[in-house]
Amino acid sequence: MTKEEVRRRIVDIGIIPVIRASTAEHALMAVESVAAGGIPVVEVTMTVPKALDVIAELAKRSGNELLIGAGTVLDAKAAQRCLDAGAQFLVSPGFDLPTVKFSTSKKILMIAGALTPTEVIAAWNAGSDMVKIFPCGNVGGAKYIRALKGPLPLIPMIPTGGVNLDTAAEFIRAGAEALGIGGELISASLLESRKTLEITNLARRFVSIVQEARLK
Repeated sequence: MTKEEVRRRIVDIGIIPVIRASTAEHALMAVESVAAGGIPVVEVTMTVPKALDVIAELAKRSGNELLIGAGTVLDAKAAQRCLDAGAQFLVSPGFDLPTVKFSTSKKILMIAGALTPTEVIAAWNAGSDMVKIFPCGNVGGAKYIRALKGPLPLIPMIPTGGVNLDTAAEFIRAGAEALGIGGELISASLLESRKTLEITNLARRFVSIVQEARLK
């Protein structure tokens, strides 16, 4: 899948589930649950135990049915390991220039993290394909996205942090290209109790919210 195809798929779906789990088994369970709910894209963070094994297992199982990203990628060496495991896009919580340059050289979609206007511009100018606004909920949520999009309308932004069932539509209407959703979609308690159907149902609700918000 080309970088442009990956970007288009993320935008079409409009949601990137952020997988943070206490075990590799729970991470795989979370991925299956959100995919069943209509979100065939995931960001497996490097904080998950044996995260690279999880990515490799997903790549082996799913083929092109699932878009697999690696999250919390902090440097170029980690980025290379993620690609070797089978990741199709990379996400970082902040802006690291060597990591962005590495992704560009490999023609892999990069979503670098940023918060302030200066950081957003720096990440975009360096070659980040999209910019993750993190932690968005702590600095104004959807209102902050709307404020950033005013002077920076051409930079595709993915707010992460503060996105939930009550705020998701507002983020989309504020100009978000897609939404990064973690614990509000994949809670640790639901994974621990193996209530995967509840995660699947939450995924369906988020998909519906994004689709409806885009029509207004």
